[in-house]
Amino acid sequence: MQGLSITPRASAPKVTLTSAAAAKVAELIAREDEKDLVLRIGVRPGGCSGFSYEMFFDANVDAADFIAETDGVKLAVDPDSLEKLNGASVDYRDGLQGAGFHIENPNVSRACGCGNSFS
Repeated sequence: MQGLSITPRASAPKVTLTSAAAAKVAELIAREDEKDLVLRIGVRPGGCSGFSYEMFFDANVDAADFIAETDGVKLAVDPDSLEKLNGASVDYRDGLQGAGFHIENPNVSRACGCGNSFS
């Protein structure tokens, strides 16, 4: 009898957008009057801890981009950024200390005091 070895595939990279974030993005896109926009999130060198996030609306989606959709809103991540964002979640919070998008990223080993850069 021959043994069978099964090696599970690594799970696909994943970045998610919460329903609250999707609702805010949909609201902002509606103001832009351009229905084909996606929210693009990326990681770039910079900031006091080594990397910083960038978020903007984009009409150009590359075939290599990771695309996630929540409540009809699309999130695009370029392949280079996806490695640093795998498992991250983008949320929108509106509270006493202000409103804005927040990224919960399990890959962050340390962050700066301003909360805008990480390593």
